[in-house]
This record gives sequence, structure tokens and C-alpha cells, in this order.
Amino acid sequence: MPTEKKYTAESITVLEGLEGVRKRPAMYIGSTSKDGLHHLIWETVDNSVDEALAGYCKNIQIYLNEDGSATIEDDGRGIPTENHPQYKISAAEVALTKLHAGGKFNKESYKVSGGLHGVGISVVNALSKKLILEIKRDGKIHSQEYSRGISKTKLQVIGKTKEDETGTKVTFWPDEEIFSTVKFDYSYLETRLREIAFLNAGLKITLNDKIKNKKEEFFYSGGLIEFIKWVNKSKEVLHKPIYFKRDVKDTSIEIAVQYNDSYNENIFGFVNIINTVEGGTHVSGFKTALTRVINDYAKKNNMIKDNSIMGDDTREGLTAIISLKIPEPQFEGQTKTKLGNSEVKGLVESIVTPTLSEFFEENPTIAKKIVLKVLDAAKARLAAKKAKDLVRRKTAFSISGMPGKLADCSNKKSDSTEIYIVEGDSAGGSAKQARNKEIQAILPLRGKILNVEKASPSKILSVEHIADLITAVGTGVGESFNLEKLRYNKVIIMADADVDGEHIKTLLLTFFFRFMPQLIENGNIYAAMPPLYRIRKGQKDFYVYSDEELKKILEKEGKTGGTNVTRFKGLGEMSSEQLWETTMNPKTRKIKKIFIEDAVEADHTFSMLMGEDVPARRAFISENAKEANLDI
Repeated sequence: MPTEKKYTAESITVLEGLEGVRKRPAMYIGSTSKDGLHHLIWETVDNSVDEALAGYCKNIQIYLNEDGSATIEDDGRGIPTENHPQYKISAAEVALTKLHAGGKFNKESYKVSGGLHGVGISVVNALSKKLILEIKRDGKIHSQEYSRGISKTKLQVIGKTKEDETGTKVTFWPDEEIFSTVKFDYSYLETRLREIAFLNAGLKITLNDKIKNKKEEFFYSGGLIEFIKWVNKSKEVLHKPIYFKRDVKDTSIEIAVQYNDSYNENIFGFVNIINTVEGGTHVSGFKTALTRVINDYAKKNNMIKDNSIMGDDTREGLTAIISLKIPEPQFEGQTKTKLGNSEVKGLVESIVTPTLSEFFEENPTIAKKIVLKVLDAAKARLAAKKAKDLVRRKTAFSISGMPGKLADCSNKKSDSTEIYIVEGDSAGGSAKQARNKEIQAILPLRGKILNVEKASPSKILSVEHIADLITAVGTGVGESFNLEKLRYNKVIIMADADVDGEHIKTLLLTFFFRFMPQLIENGNIYAAMPPLYRIRKGQKDFYVYSDEELKKILEKEGKTGGTNVTRFKGLGEMSSEQLWETTMNPKTRKIKKIFIEDAVEADHTFSMLMGEDVPARRAFISENAKEANLDI
């Protein structure tokens, strides 16, 4: 048990009120769609996790209730219930009704915290049509009800509990006036909760879905070692995980490293359990130290003669998880996706360099496996450079500088243009006839794109249709990637609405995820949604995009007349007018924006779908076939 710190009403510091949260909710939770809805749970869970980080919470339970509400319960200290000295109402009510209020601003209450902005539970309260707070503290159970940020009752004692039994329980009903959907997604929560449990060894998190009668426990005593094994479970690893943890003053640095036989780099950085998807100074410090240690070891053991190993080489096939716990992290904005503390880079370097060097000296077999993998990457990099130079020379000698198959658009303003990536000359021909030539470009690709999950960068970059794709998009790949050179605002994958089409779509998404992930993060990658069926009734045509939709229409139409149903087998079978009307007209089409909910889960999914783990792939496809409308 940690040393008891003073956590009373005086610990709750107030910066400002709740004004404007309901008027501009997206400022506080990102959006009012599915992401924003689930953000309410994360803000509430963060408070419980902060209690765990402080050493006072061992169990967190999340319930998705049958009435549409969500409950988050922990066994932490419980929010203070006595009156706040300034506001003359309970400290709990202050925390729930004042925007920047909480114990996070008081170093004595929370040395380490993810919810540093103090907006969490008050924003949840403001955006819920109803919220019930229950606190176990001082042998009593306290309760209070709120509605849309306003207290409906006073904090009152409703029962007794054991003297040492403490905790906070929050049940809230999201407000339909605010959110486009108020239905929680079990799988969406599952991924992040697993991640939180991995990052907090010994913390048990339970997710209960009372609607679907599903329950899952996340508890990992092995922490990051179990985390990195889980990330790499679909890959062939080269060695056991390398793990170390060091505490320097108030900072804790925990790192797990493991190489696999793939060509992809996966570094996941966390600060106070927040996933810093854009990296930051902790990731920079790790990269610098890793390159130095591998170079030094290779030279010392006469494996190289000069500085032929570069940073990218040392990270090919690398999976690393960096978990930092620091008192005052400086994040870039409320989204907290990048760490900015300048002192952290040097601190991480100073810990990783000697620790990793010592591990290499004590484990020469593992060290040599890693260095040989890195040397192979260096050779492949030089080969890839030759391939890139070949692409550049080809571009320089072509008339337009663009692939010959590209039917470009006349408008050169990238913010209003879009490119369709189409498989096959037949579909490409239809698309070229159907398009709006001013804003829509068409790039046909012959045959299925190479599976980049199983090929080396040098091979990938030497394939003609991949070189054409990179040239047409304009940004380059890897270290030479430059978002400002993007030639189109929307990059749209257009494939047939069948199993082959889904496969082609997945191959292309794998390419973008591995070579141009910034385009996904920036919201530039889309998938077209061609119809599955055409229903003709009299002189009118209706287009249907799923089997479920067709069934509903036929049931409805069956009562009023029969109908003529045509199943579209491929884009090439549509006339240009049909293709424009159903799939390419910006005013009437349906397209899906591709985004990454969780980088760790996305990496695992792509590795499993496109890698060597056949049983896992079969299980995944069987489980998700209906969702993806695959006609298996």
C-alpha cells in the first residue's frame, strides 16, 4: 500500500465552470458520433485508472446496461464527500459540475495522471440526460443524481458499508439530444480496456455486456511482456521479449522489445497509459539509443566496418512498447497524441543505452540474431534505393511525369480532387467514361496488388503497379513521405462487391497502412461502395447495398407487387451511367472513410489477415463475413 497522502475537499482545485460544454461538445470529446459517445466511458475510466496509478485501485468494472446506460465502478478511495471550502457544496458535486475541477492539479493527490485536464467526469455529466453517482467512503454509501450537468438531489447517505470498503460508481445515460448514436459497442471498448490492463500489471478490468450477456476479464500480471507477446502472436518472432523497467526520481520507464521476421516497424508509445499515436520525445529517445547500441555492438564484434547501419535498418521487424509514467507530461492538445517534454528524450536515452548494451553482452545469441536481421535490412534499403531511383528516372523520362495508365483530372487543386484506384482494365474503362473529368482521376491496376505483408521493401518498390500508385498519389513513402505533395484530397479504393473485391481492398489497405499510414491518419483514404443489386420496378431502378437491405425491400414490395432483381457481379459489367449514378456521383454515392481506432489492434489485424497464421485468418473471416457482406 502506498504512503497515504491527504486527499480531502481541499485537494479539489477549480479553474472554471461548465459553460459551453453542451453547446460545443465536440471541443471536449472530439465529436458527437460513435467516437465521442465512447469518449464518455474513457473519461470516466481514466479517473479509475488514475486511482490505480496512485496505488489505491485494484479492480475496475464496466457494465453496458439493458436500459442503454453505462456503469463504471472502482475500488479506489472514492471522491471526497465533505463540503468544498470555497463552494460550500460537496467536493463530489464540485468535481461533477465544474469544468476544470479535480485532484489532478494537486501533486499530493495524484503524482501521475492521464486525465490532467480535469474536464472528464464533469463533461460526462453535462452530456448525459441522467447520471447517478455513488461513493463508498468512511463506512457510508453516498448517492447523488444529476441531469445534463445539473444536480437533481443533494449528496445523501443511502446506506452503510465496511469501514475499509471504498470506491466510486458512476452510471450515466448519454443524451440523445447531443449524440447521433447512444448505442455502446462492446468490441470498441474491449480493445482499449485490454490495452489498459496490459499497461497496469495487476489491475483487473471486467467488461460486462448485459444486453448480449457477454463478459470478459482483462488481467495481466506479466504487464508489457504479455502485451508484446499478444501484439506479435500472428508473427514469427526471433527471440524472447527483452524487458526492463527503471525508476528515476518521479519517473518510471518500462520497455519491452521483440523482433519478428516481418519487414514492418511497430513502436507503440504510452504516457500515463495514454496511447501517444504520434510518438514524441520518449519514442525519439528510444530510437536514438537503439541505433547506437546496435551499431556499437556490430562494430565491437566485427560485424560491420563502418557506419553502414541507419536508424530505419534497426527498426525493420521491430515491435517495441514504451510505457512512461511521469508527473507532468506536456501533450500536444486535448487529444494527447504526442509527448513534448524535451527532457524526456535524454532521460530515455540514458536508461535504454546502458540497459540494452548490458542485455546484448549477456545474451550474445539474441544480440547476433538482431544484428544479422538489421544487416539484411541495410542491404534491402540499398536495393530499395536503387528501385526508387529507377522509379524517379522513369518518371523524369515520361511525358507527363505520371503513369501511362493514369487518367488524370483537369483540376489541379488537391483539396477538391479525388483519385479512384480500380482493379482491372474493364472496370477502369467504365470508370474513365463515368467520371467527372474535372475532379476525378482514375488509376487502373492490372491484377491483384502484391501482398506487402510478405515481401521485402526492395521487392515491393520494384513492382510496376505499386510504383505507379506511389507516383500517382505523389507523397512518396517512408522517410521521403511528404503530405504536402498529396495530389488528391480523396484516395478512393473501388473494387467489386464480392470476395475477390474484398481481397483486393484489403491488399490495398495493407499497402497504405504499412507504407503511407499518414494518409489514413489524415482522413484521405476511402472505400467506394458499389451496389450489390439493382431492383427494377416498372420504369424505376433502385440500388441495394446489402443482402439485409434487399430482404427488407423484397418483403415490403412483396405486398404491393413483384420486382426484377439483378445481382451485379462486377464494376466492369455496369454501364458508365450506372457506375456514375451508384458509385461515383459525389451527390448520391456512398463511400466509407478508413480510419484507425487503435494502432495496436490494426497492426494485429493486418498481420493476421495478410500473414502466415491461416487458422486465425479463417476464424476471423468466419466471424466477420456477415458484417463485411461477403458472399461466401
